[in-house]
Amino acid sequence: MEYLSLAEVERIARDAHAGQTDKNGHPYTEHLAAVAHGVAARGGSEEQIAAGWLHDAIEDDALTREWLAGAALGAGTKAIVDALTKRPGEPLEEYTARILATPGALVVKQADLAHNADPARLASLDPATAERLAAKYRRTRELLGLDPDSA
Repeated sequence: MEYLSLAEVERIARDAHAGQTDKNGHPYTEHLAAVAHGVAARGGSEEQIAAGWLHDAIEDDALTREWLAGAALGAGTKAIVDALTKRPGEPLEEYTARILATPGALVVKQADLAHNADPARLASLDPATAERLAAKYRRTRELLGLDPDSA
């Protein structure tokens, strides 16, 4: 089976998230690009970079689990996207344990956390939201065995 190229994965992700914005009001695709580039900068494989583009697609209902199951993607990419997809009501401890148990997922989550916790992004939010999110990201890094104060 021939897999989708990274350019094709990027196009699918950009199309799937078209019109969505992040908490700062920026196009959501800026976050996806930052995560994919962050994965590449951390030495991630093509499967991991593809997962960076798609890491929020299922959780945000931009694409379906059925789409992911049938997509021309490597098993590693599919497993990472699944691992990074939070389940409704799922405790953070279970979510992070799944990431740690999935080969290749940690580097994608590191890139995601690095962009989410970027002080410039947090500074544009109201102080209560910024502090709540910063605490959540610190706890997530801690549970993943990462330095809680850096991404």
